[in-house]
Amino acid sequence: MLMKQKVCVVTGAASRLGIGNATARMLAANGAHVALIDISASVGDAANEIAADHPASTILGIECNITSAKACEEATLKIKDAFKGVDALVHCAGLIRSGTYDTISDEDFDEIIAVNLTGTFHIVRAFASLMVVQGKGSIVNIASVAAQRGGGLVGGAHYAASKGGVLSLTKSLARELGPLGVRVNAICPSLIETDVVTSAVSKDRIRDLMAAVPLGRAGRPDEVAAACMFLASDLSSYITGATLDVNGGSHIH
Repeated sequence: MLMKQKVCVVTGAASRLGIGNATARMLAANGAHVALIDISASVGDAANEIAADHPASTILGIECNITSAKACEEATLKIKDAFKGVDALVHCAGLIRSGTYDTISDEDFDEIIAVNLTGTFHIVRAFASLMVVQGKGSIVNIASVAAQRGGGLVGGAHYAASKGGVLSLTKSLARELGPLGVRVNAICPSLIETDVVTSAVSKDRIRDLMAAVPLGRAGRPDEVAAACMFLASDLSSYITGATLDVNGGSHIH
């Protein structure tokens, strides 16, 4: 099994319709022990469901608000106590908000940046510190095609900017952490059928976007999860600082 006995942490994993939950399930199905992190109290229920399906794996659910550096550090300590170490972090937690530049409130802008960019820095820094001590590890950040093309699909300018920051942060950390044995990569999904997307985008808009995708459909969470597992696994042992597109051809560049 590809991830047998690996310890993996997945953020944004509470919702059954999300990329994080699909990733946690796929990792467990491939032999990993998995810690789920989410701001929602339902993360415990999600962990129990996965544990029931994969009794050979140890599954842990931890409630954590990634906008708090202290909360991220506390989550890291809990996972270290439970598993002694961490092989991979797959960071999927994030928000999508739509709106033209002139309709984005200061509060919306601040929240998007706090969750998508500052939150990424907090959670990655916390687990990178643990991985550096181990001398090994893989970090996977979920960004967005909006960061590559300047929005235009889902999410407003604040969303695209926050995910653009995630790409730059990923590349910077890959340079810093590579010599210390830790790889850092990013994935840029496009239109994926998650609850976050369907709640932020109208059905008519989704239909229009699918028509422009060369593969002719929206992606599934498990298709992004497969890319996450690849970058978390030893199959990608010589890849760092990379951006992997999972977009059905909607942004070919």
